[in-house]
Amino acid sequence: MAGIEAALTVLESLKLGDCFTYTLYANKYNCNRSTLSKRHRGVQEARTTKLANGRLLNNAQERQLVQYIHDLVGRGLPLSRPMIRN
Repeated sequence: MAGIEAALTVLESLKLGDCFTYTLYANKYNCNRSTLSKRHRGVQEARTTKLANGRLLNNAQERQLVQYIHDLVGRGLPLSRPMIRN
């Protein structure tokens, strides 16, 4: 995916009104033309961004929850959903 990121960087650096074709930059940076066009116009976002926005916990919160669960198991407590939710 480095190619599409590089192409987007170049497209963002163009001045307003500069003529360009997505095909030229897609071929130059070896990425899909339609994906490049959609990302540049803001119609489509990167898969990693989309997945991160749909998560209920961020990475730090997820690590804390996993550590909490490991601590409970280490104490010999049986796990239940209400314990984990709190």
